[in-house]
Amino acid sequence: MTRGAERTVLFVCVENACRSLMAEAIFNADPPPGWRARSAGTRPAAQPNPRTAPMLREIGIEPPDHPPELLTPEMSAAAELRISMGCLNDASCPVYLHGGGLRDWELEDPARLDDDGFRAVRQRVVEQVRRLRSELRTTSGRRDAPWSTGR
Repeated sequence: MTRGAERTVLFVCVENACRSLMAEAIFNADPPPGWRARSAGTRPAAQPNPRTAPMLREIGIEPPDHPPELLTPEMSAAAELRISMGCLNDASCPVYLHGGGLRDWELEDPARLDDDGFRAVRQRVVEQVRRLRSELRTTSGRRDAPWSTGR
């Protein structure tokens, strides 16, 4: 399948420095056929959290090779599925994120936690991505899937 035909999952958090970067990397390590992930932040940090890459490497995953990116309306519109890591209650969450085709995983920001807490959030991301992959593999090609925007 060509890249232009791929469907995109967009992971969004505030800084795009921990949760969404981890979700992108974990998803893209073994994506369902025809899918890829991107990530962005509503107020991106200047660089990833210094613990993100080592925490991903602990589980054999390489971090994305891009710095934190700003979420744009175009990125949001191009995504088949948008997943917030827990920023929907943040004042920086843009109005275009609210509405259909959006899920919120309600993950705590690991930047505020010690290493064990960071690992616990990482594990929740791993589990959520595993369930998402399974769902996408099961419903791939179905336009009536609960997350589908009907494209």
